[in-house]
Amino acid sequence: MLAHDVHPREHWWQRFWRIDPWLAFVVVILLFGSMNVLYSAGGMALMINQGVRIVMALAVLLTMLIIPSAWLIRLTPVAYIGNLALLVLVLFVGVSAGGAQRWIDLGPLRLQPSEFAKITVPMMVAWWLTRQYRAPDMLDTIIAVVLIAVPVLLIRAEPDLGTAILTGVSGLVALFLAGLSWYLIIIGGVLVGIGVPLFWMFGIADYQRERVLTLFNPESDPWGSGYHIIQSKIAIGSGGISGKGYMQGTQSQLEFLPESTTDFVFAVLAEERGLFGVSILLLLYLLLVLRGLYLSASLTKRYARILCASFFFIIFINVFINIGMVSGFLPVVGLPLLFISYGGSALLAFMAALGIALNLLRSHQPMAEEEHL
Repeated sequence: MLAHDVHPREHWWQRFWRIDPWLAFVVVILLFGSMNVLYSAGGMALMINQGVRIVMALAVLLTMLIIPSAWLIRLTPVAYIGNLALLVLVLFVGVSAGGAQRWIDLGPLRLQPSEFAKITVPMMVAWWLTRQYRAPDMLDTIIAVVLIAVPVLLIRAEPDLGTAILTGVSGLVALFLAGLSWYLIIIGGVLVGIGVPLFWMFGIADYQRERVLTLFNPESDPWGSGYHIIQSKIAIGSGGISGKGYMQGTQSQLEFLPESTTDFVFAVLAEERGLFGVSILLLLYLLLVLRGLYLSASLTKRYARILCASFFFIIFINVFINIGMVSGFLPVVGLPLLFISYGGSALLAFMAALGIALNLLRSHQPMAEEEHL
């Protein structure tokens, strides 16, 4: 019998309402905050469009809640292979915009399969590494790295370096949480140390290398590669302690701030709400991540424990990179602020992840029969 076949004998309908109220509360507040800031940055039509996406995302979350947790585990390879098929498809029939081919046109909605890879990759790694009651050995680790590398290379080919890196990190987080031995971690660290300079020289395009270098001196090209960072830092700094007031931000309302509804929406919030509003947003994210990790640590099933913790680590990393990028501490890589930015694919993907996490968290609470590794 495989480890995946062991699950609590409790019917899904008996657990339907046992979702964590703190996690649900934080996400609802974030979604309301998203509607508020998007109305200021983009107007009523954009807010309504995002409202439709939020309704669709909530439907996805509820679907993930209804599916029995044992099915979620058994369907993991199907989700991973299906996502790979979409990543291959987007290279041939995908829609191009801004020099990248990342979307599949579904009529009223453009789907970005790479956003879902951030979810399916840690799911597949967790599934692979927990199918047996033992720690991963060298062969398991090599296969897990291949499972991570294939979608990362496909996303890199679109090209979408930021999403490719985050997808790779999401898989590596799951791999680390699976209980790698120290000698495998050391070997991995050495390989990363060797690979980073090679990746810098041969793995990224000239414009991507320029973005990284611009981070250290954005004023060297104020109307080109440094424009985004300069305008964003002006917006954040001008917000002060209490902000300029709702819909009173000059950088966003006068359209100096680029991508103000998507990747740089954090700067809109900082300009209008100041340090006070930013602190509340960071507190909400902190509560979401810490609460999720705390609950994940108490789970008895390895797959659920690894996957839930991976999801909340990915949320933290995603938010950290976005805010670091907008604040000028990290290179601009094109990453939305989760639950706040305008767009459908990232929201659908992470609401699905949240639905899966809530499902597993309520289905695998500590029981008398603990699983030990």
